[in-house]
Amino acid sequence: MTDRSIKSIVIVGGGTAGWMAASLLVRVLRGTGVAITLVEAPDIGTVGVGEATIPPILDFLRLAEVDLGAFVQATQATYKLGIKFQDWLRLGQSYWHPFGAFGVSIDRRPFPQVWHKARAQGLSLSVPEFSLAAALGEAGRFARPDPGAPGPQAGLRYALHFDAALVACVLRDHATARGVRRLEREVTGAVLRRDGFVEALSLKEGGTLAADLFIDCSGFRGLLIEQALGVGYEDWSRWLPCDRAIAVPTAHSRPPAPYTLATAQSAGWRWTIPLRHRVGNGYVYASGAIDDAAAEAELLAAVGEPLAEPRRLRFVAGRRKAFWSRNVVALGLASGFLEPLESTSIHLVCSGLYKLLDHFPDLDFAPANIAVYNRTLTDEYETFRDFIVLHYCATRRDDTAFWRERGAAVPDSLAQRLELYRACGRADARPGELFTDLSWFYVFEGMGVRPRAYDPLVDASDFRQVRDLLPQLAGQVSDIVARSPSHAAFLATSPSAAA
Repeated sequence: MTDRSIKSIVIVGGGTAGWMAASLLVRVLRGTGVAITLVEAPDIGTVGVGEATIPPILDFLRLAEVDLGAFVQATQATYKLGIKFQDWLRLGQSYWHPFGAFGVSIDRRPFPQVWHKARAQGLSLSVPEFSLAAALGEAGRFARPDPGAPGPQAGLRYALHFDAALVACVLRDHATARGVRRLEREVTGAVLRRDGFVEALSLKEGGTLAADLFIDCSGFRGLLIEQALGVGYEDWSRWLPCDRAIAVPTAHSRPPAPYTLATAQSAGWRWTIPLRHRVGNGYVYASGAIDDAAAEAELLAAVGEPLAEPRRLRFVAGRRKAFWSRNVVALGLASGFLEPLESTSIHLVCSGLYKLLDHFPDLDFAPANIAVYNRTLTDEYETFRDFIVLHYCATRRDDTAFWRERGAAVPDSLAQRLELYRACGRADARPGELFTDLSWFYVFEGMGVRPRAYDPLVDASDFRQVRDLLPQLAGQVSDIVARSPSHAAFLATSPSAAA
């Protein structure tokens, strides 16, 4: 039988996406004889907006056999317990999307449904009372997850804030030490076969680089997936009109918080990401609502004196019409762009890699296999899109034209989810989705979306006992917070202990 296995892979572009791909593929494919080359131009830097992550990043690092403790220190990382949203529903109001457990299920009913009944009964509740991550975040403290501990610490989860440029360097060293070949050359184009597959890359100053499979991590330009194969782009700006960003670092003015802060601005939102050595700041905004100079002035007025010149980005929210075409798979910015409101950018790189491994091809590149890959990743992108749109469409702000217009356009899939939640408090997340019913609950709740009814099976429980249980649950959370160190103290005394 003829050997039809993939023998060579070329990754186009370094940065976070490229070196994540190299690090994972060299680990998973070891023993197969597949040669992996990453080609990057030495003078092209990373975008650097993906400094905040979500908990699955730790699973990726473990799978790639990256030492977490060394990684945390080398990338100037801090710990992240969730995202705090400020001024989204209305000015002066904030809410949390924390990680980890929330309350407890009662008689097999999820805690958010118990919450809905408690609200209907006139009880006043807050998310940090029952979420250890949110309570620690509010207090500026950090605790290690402890799966063996009774109570909420067993369900605690965390992620990382890190310097994206340093991450690329760390993963580059990790991957090349394990056999990935790094080629510092500029790619100018692609040589196509008669059947439309990419045969080789054309390199500046002469020469080509051939492979069986190509991973396009070339950023927004999509050098292979778009410029060579022309798959097309699906524009989502009618739902997500922000199309610009300005990023700038500042010095710390207070101890680093263990969470990402997303603050709504006049024409978009501002991120605050505390690292060990600096604070990452940025303003994601709609150019149709504010000009670049005014956006920069608004950002600098909020964050203070910058440590470097502001960096500007232009983008169109959306995705490629195909993430995998012929023998090219796009990852990172080459595959599409969703504003980093829920820190999904790096996760989408991980997800694309995992799905590639689930559907790893041979030289036949079976169209049915590629179609499944594209369909599953499309579903994920569209779910993430809807989740981000939810942060905007339920706002009650009317202080600027940008916010007054945010509820005007909603994807049909999100409209259906909103209708379901308003009817009975259910979010209908599918099994295996990143954003579970609990994640949807946090944003619905934070954005003031209230259900007309709760799960009727909650009525099967003795609600007098439930009323007695709620203070006990809140007490467990507050006790752990009280004995936990500040995030700054944890970083100073145990820089890698949580990892």
